[in-house]
Amino acid sequence: MAPWHRTAAFIWSTLAFLLYFGATYAADPESAISYFDNPPGWLFFFEDTTSVIYHDVTFGDLYVSHNEGKDWARAEDIPSGQAAMFVEHPSNNRVAFVLTNGNTHYRTDDRGSTWHSFDIPESVAYIPRPLSFHSDSARWEYILFQTTQCTRIGWVDLCQDNTYYTKDGFATPPKLLLGDVSRCQFAHSSKDFRHDAHEDLIYCVAHDSSSVTGSHSIASRRLYSSTDFFATKQNEDLGIGKSAKGVVAFAIVSKFAVVALKDQTPGSDGDMLLYVTVDTKEWAKAQFPHASQARLRENAYTIVESTVHSLAVDVVLYEMSSIGTLFVSNSNGTYFVESLKDTNRNMAGYVDYETIYGIEGVGIANVVTNAQDVERQMVGKQLRSMITFDDGSSWRSLSAPSGSSCSSDACSLHLHSVTDAHNYGRIFSSPAPGFVMGVGSVGNTLAPYDEGNTYMSTDAGLTWTVAHDGAYLYEFGDSGSVIVVVDNEQATDTILYSTDMGQTWNPYNVGVQFRAKGLTTVSDSTSQKFVILGQVTRQSKPNGPRHAVIYLDFAALGRPQCGESDKEPWYARARADSECIMGVQQWYSRRKPDANCYVGDKFHDPEVREDKCQCVEHDYECDYNFVRSNGKCVPSGPERIPSTQCILGRPGETYMGSSGYRKIPGNKCEGGLRMDEPVSKECSGAEPAEGEIVHQITVLVRLSDYTIWQSSNEGYTWEQQHPEERFLAFYMNSHTNDRAYLITDTNKFYYTTDTGSFWYSLSTPSPPNTFGAQVLRFHPKSDNLIWIGNVDCEMGSDRCRAQAQYTNNHGRNWYFVEDYVVNCDWARDDELRIDPSQILCESYENKQGSQLFFGKDNNALQLVSGTDYFARKTKLFDHVVGFTKFSEFLIVAEYLPARGALNLQVSLDGRTFAPGQFPPGMHPDSHAYTVLESSTRAIFLHMTMNEWPAPWGNILKSNSNGTYFGVSIENVNRNNAGFVDFEKFQGLDGIAMVNVVANPAEAALTGRKLLQTRITHNDGGSWKLLTPPAVDSLGQKYSCSSVGCGLHVHGYTERFDARATYSSPSVVGVVMAVGNVGEVLASYTESDTFLSRDGGFTWEEVHKDAHLWEFGDSGSIIVIVNDEEPTDHVLFTTDEGLNWREFKFSNEKIRVKDIMTVPEDTSRKFTLLGKYPGSGGSVIVHLDFSSLTHKQCVVDVEDPGHDDFELWSPSEERAQLCLFGRQTLYHRRKRDVNCVVGDKPKALDNLVRNCTCTAEDFECEFNYVRNQLGECVLVPGMEPRPADDSCRNDEDYWYDRTAYHKVLYSTCEGGDRVDRGQSHLCPGIKGHSTMFWMVAILFPFAITALVAWWWYKKSGMARGTIRLPGGGYGGDYSHLGSSGSGAFATLASVPWFLLGLAGIAFEWVASSFDAVSMSYRVRRGYRDVPVDEDAQILRFEDEE
Repeated sequence: MAPWHRTAAFIWSTLAFLLYFGATYAADPESAISYFDNPPGWLFFFEDTTSVIYHDVTFGDLYVSHNEGKDWARAEDIPSGQAAMFVEHPSNNRVAFVLTNGNTHYRTDDRGSTWHSFDIPESVAYIPRPLSFHSDSARWEYILFQTTQCTRIGWVDLCQDNTYYTKDGFATPPKLLLGDVSRCQFAHSSKDFRHDAHEDLIYCVAHDSSSVTGSHSIASRRLYSSTDFFATKQNEDLGIGKSAKGVVAFAIVSKFAVVALKDQTPGSDGDMLLYVTVDTKEWAKAQFPHASQARLRENAYTIVESTVHSLAVDVVLYEMSSIGTLFVSNSNGTYFVESLKDTNRNMAGYVDYETIYGIEGVGIANVVTNAQDVERQMVGKQLRSMITFDDGSSWRSLSAPSGSSCSSDACSLHLHSVTDAHNYGRIFSSPAPGFVMGVGSVGNTLAPYDEGNTYMSTDAGLTWTVAHDGAYLYEFGDSGSVIVVVDNEQATDTILYSTDMGQTWNPYNVGVQFRAKGLTTVSDSTSQKFVILGQVTRQSKPNGPRHAVIYLDFAALGRPQCGESDKEPWYARARADSECIMGVQQWYSRRKPDANCYVGDKFHDPEVREDKCQCVEHDYECDYNFVRSNGKCVPSGPERIPSTQCILGRPGETYMGSSGYRKIPGNKCEGGLRMDEPVSKECSGAEPAEGEIVHQITVLVRLSDYTIWQSSNEGYTWEQQHPEERFLAFYMNSHTNDRAYLITDTNKFYYTTDTGSFWYSLSTPSPPNTFGAQVLRFHPKSDNLIWIGNVDCEMGSDRCRAQAQYTNNHGRNWYFVEDYVVNCDWARDDELRIDPSQILCESYENKQGSQLFFGKDNNALQLVSGTDYFARKTKLFDHVVGFTKFSEFLIVAEYLPARGALNLQVSLDGRTFAPGQFPPGMHPDSHAYTVLESSTRAIFLHMTMNEWPAPWGNILKSNSNGTYFGVSIENVNRNNAGFVDFEKFQGLDGIAMVNVVANPAEAALTGRKLLQTRITHNDGGSWKLLTPPAVDSLGQKYSCSSVGCGLHVHGYTERFDARATYSSPSVVGVVMAVGNVGEVLASYTESDTFLSRDGGFTWEEVHKDAHLWEFGDSGSIIVIVNDEEPTDHVLFTTDEGLNWREFKFSNEKIRVKDIMTVPEDTSRKFTLLGKYPGSGGSVIVHLDFSSLTHKQCVVDVEDPGHDDFELWSPSEERAQLCLFGRQTLYHRRKRDVNCVVGDKPKALDNLVRNCTCTAEDFECEFNYVRNQLGECVLVPGMEPRPADDSCRNDEDYWYDRTAYHKVLYSTCEGGDRVDRGQSHLCPGIKGHSTMFWMVAILFPFAITALVAWWWYKKSGMARGTIRLPGGGYGGDYSHLGSSGSGAFATLASVPWFLLGLAGIAFEWVASSFDAVSMSYRVRRGYRDVPVDEDAQILRFEDEE
């Protein structure tokens, strides 16, 4: 080979060798280790520089590195041991401060290379950040310094905080800004808080008075502002005037300035209020939704990391645990919506919530899945991670990495977060676009940290992979081209790094064994240099300091810098099928995963690019006070009406209100779907969502331990309300379904206005009374309440009494009504339409001494009426036992002390009363009585005829004004408590069942009553036995076949639950009962279960043995359960008893005492209440039959009867086709159609026709009773009532009375009117012939014509006399002067004269009518008003 060839070959071989080994050497990063005596209190990188600060808090020294941690030197200008606190300047990356424990402090202007001292006259305040800076880079020297000044008095130091200011960065001595403050801050202290306020505007929280003791009340703290460094100051009233006191904190968060103050109003319970501004001019109270139960309490809320678009606040909702709820505001920070419930937080107030850096709208939070168990049982928290891609509008679980062993639906990825931080800086992300890492686990809940693995996402949390098994610290560098992890569970000598986005990991041995404590890099993650903080093991470094800073430089890898071909656009996305997030396509230019190069954009933040998207549904969230229901936003509380609208007060006035949706704050979508357009609404309040009716069914239970439990899902789960309280009772507002009240044993009660979604507390004027009076009384106007409480009832008091007060604003203010009361109530009711301001009170006449010792014999109990809210009082009765309201009747039991008897007084207007007239021997002066019912314009009353040894009596029925009572049926059973075996069927007026004592003579001696059941279908006009079925449920005939054989059922007096009625208002005509076929009623355990579908006309046995029953979903399901012995199953039917199916609800039998569902019987969910045999505790079983069928019933309201419903008449299955003189068709589900009725609207009851009158339409007249033949006969010794000749209702005739009168509720026409005797012509118009009225009407016209003719002749007009104007044409016209008595005047007035005569005639006729009507009113004294079907029971009994 030629020499030059050998030379060339040698050179090429040498170059190849050098390149090979050079590449091998360059494959490892460069490292260096520095040692320190103590770990750093803070490791700080100056923004966009290579300078780093290491603060040794233990020794008080500061170290500086200018090459990203490779080399370190102590800051020699600061005396050793003096550095107590390091503070960076947020708007100048060259400036920082070191504060000492003395008065001399230090500032650097060159990132720590040199330090210069300055003096402050007082010590540094003991707060986290004593310095406040101006955000304008031109005013970086404007600084506020908070100090503490202490004065020793004796053994005590009295201290106060003061604030100093400098405008030259402490080049000259600072000046005092304001003394005795808690915090001061520049209004321009955040670049995000943009406004046009004065550049020198400063806010301070300070006290409005000085204190010689050094302590202040919270009420003295206010927010002040100044633009001249407090040469003058202004009190910020926050828009609430003098109430802007009790300021606890002030902060500037993102673009919001927030003030927290403690509510100083009485009854506020120390709640915190937030006021927010975005422009320093207008402050607004932060409004939290009604349905959220959000109450801000001191040290119980956290303003978490917020975006520039909305404010995020985490509020503690549980009393005993660190569990919160995250709320996110609208764009101006005032209206909050609930974002995430049961967020995890620690006792220091840190919340597991962090947004993903650089990606709009993405954040990760942890929630407590067992929040209720944590609160009640103090068990450990079970955490679950959630992610949002729309700024908190919706959340979902983190997707588990592919290939995870966990496969259940609840399986997902969970990560340790803020409350369990193991590294410096942000938990999950960095400025490296889209890169997210965390330590956690895959499963149902989060595993402990040392059992977790390290996970990574390169698409902002959408998908995840396992980066490494075990818990590692992690950091991103060079915009994600280098990722470094280090073991955080045990000592190691190796780090792992990846240059291909985590696809492969390379180890690097740093040469020493260490325990990693932290891993970080420059703040924008654009450098290839990293710093590991750790403690080296003794084996690796037996002597000297072992706290190490390990410097890593991956520039030594020798990779080339990336070109444009090495990069690609990366789109952030919320779903795999969409590149839009928060209304835009967010994308970055990012290095390709397989590109072997470094980015090299050091100190250059990645630039986000945005392309607008069209708006779609997920760009919107529910507006304030709206919640999602079935995927739609529906109102959860009253909507706040703009102050400029709804000011006219006109009926039907409207305003433009929220559609229920708002664009997610910060969402930038344009065009497309507009869901936030305002809609027109009535000023009466927010309307319910269009379409489906949304409702919440809430169940309240008070246990014997005085606790209240609530279920908002019909008994499926239960939550204790206010465990700290002792509740004596709860009341449901009788006039509105969404209000309830919880009564404590103090002068505080809780109320809800939204069916228990949120409970508010209010103070009352006194604790609840202990005299037996109902504590709260309700008014048809829901905000009007009456409270009866104890006053002066402390031990030893001699003036203990019950006092009534009222409120007309739902408890915000109370006003005195009366002292020494037994009962007070509003006179007005739903059907008793009288003065709405009238209050009725039973109060003692002598209002002295202690009410505990009062009685009817030593102090008369008066009934006093007060109108104008008891301002004008009228005594109605001198001595009463009580009063009650039934439909349109006000009934008073008057006590007559002279006779020692009772009298019943009835009123229809609350002012005039009439005594009740009773049959002989049945006056209440000698008998106890029970008012039963009054839904058919008559009062039913049970008069006890036998008290001992077993009580029973007669049922009396009144006339339409409640004054005359006649016997309806005798010997009706009653128990010792005064309750009667009498019940009307719901939905069918006038049908009722009773149990009568069949052996009264024997029972009066032995006390053993034999009962029989009777039914009436004409409102008590007549009664008969229940027709027994032909065969039993097994198809066998009954053994009883005699004439007296009938069906007998157990009644009201034997029920455990008074609400377990025979019938239901939602299932017209369907009736259930427990009884037997025979001559008398058998014992309960010998009875079977029966059903009727036609209002009690016919019956069928549906099951053997006694059962409890309950109707559901308007009768589409009926549930029964054995009521004779413990059981483990229920029976249910979907065809009203044709077929029964069994459902086993437990492996252990329980003794069921009751079946409950919603009062309207419209739900398919039921609750069994029972006990385990041999156990003293109760058990509740929730049954949900919703999944039996999802088929919705078809209903055609316009054409009823041609769908899944039928038109049914209660008379269709008997000979006579009418009931109460009319045939009415009711709308109900067909028996054999299995479908869900739900909230389907039903057709209205249809009155087909009125029928001719029959015997069923009549009942006995007053003083008459039915004999054994069913005829009405006069009671011996009594006289008939006088005839009624009032001729009301435009009648032609009046009739003599007979032994019968027509049932008031009947509308029959014609037929055999047995209630009418001899007829008499009515007086008035119809009492005269046609000729009479023709003469009466024409006579005035005839007289007028004659007078006119006479004047015509007399005036000379008949002779042609010339008439000149003014009377100057000859002749004397003085008699035709202004008097108008001339012929012309007379003629001109004839038409008016005729009208006048007609008017007089009309008045005369009308006066006749008026006399008739007045006569009628005088005799009747009352009016007819509509009535409802509600019945109550009130027992008045003669105590003698």
